[in-house]
Amino acid sequence: MVDEKVPFAHAPNAIDDGENVTANDFWALLGQRVVGSTIVTVDGAGGPAGFLGLSASHVTSTPPTMVVSIDGKTSACAEIRRQRRFAINYLPATSQNLVDLFSGKAGVKGASRFSEGDWTSLKTGCPIYRDALGAADCQVEEIFDRHGVAIVLGRVVATMIKEDGIPLVHYHGRIVAFDQNGITI
Repeated sequence: MVDEKVPFAHAPNAIDDGENVTANDFWALLGQRVVGSTIVTVDGAGGPAGFLGLSASHVTSTPPTMVVSIDGKTSACAEIRRQRRFAINYLPATSQNLVDLFSGKAGVKGASRFSEGDWTSLKTGCPIYRDALGAADCQVEEIFDRHGVAIVLGRVVATMIKEDGIPLVHYHGRIVAFDQNGITI
């Protein structure tokens, strides 16, 4: 049997009407989840482009499909629309410097973001970070536009997988890494 109403765990901070949820409330909520650090890349007309993609995820395994949300103002968004392909690179704990480069915090833009690290490509030609724990090389199947954001579905056409490594994740707005025992490093 399902209860009709489940009490809020933190009633004083509860917001029960989506119309009243602010951007700060929403980001605070998202900060409660652990999300893998990824760099989404494309081989653009003017060279490689990419960004820190914290909304990259899977949709289904049959057929293998990924989804990524891209701010429409991001230069990589226009290139992904034009080229109809992208890659998602799952970052290892040793690549914290790439987070600063691809998040814009370092002030580096465009192809210069790829000056650090060793890059290759798979089937689509999109940049693949050789030290990534894994990478999904994707062909765009569909793009939905909502509130200035492109929601891009991509069919996975090639993968790269490392058998070991420690992932770099985001939690509470911070970059965190865990070892195999679940201990924060």
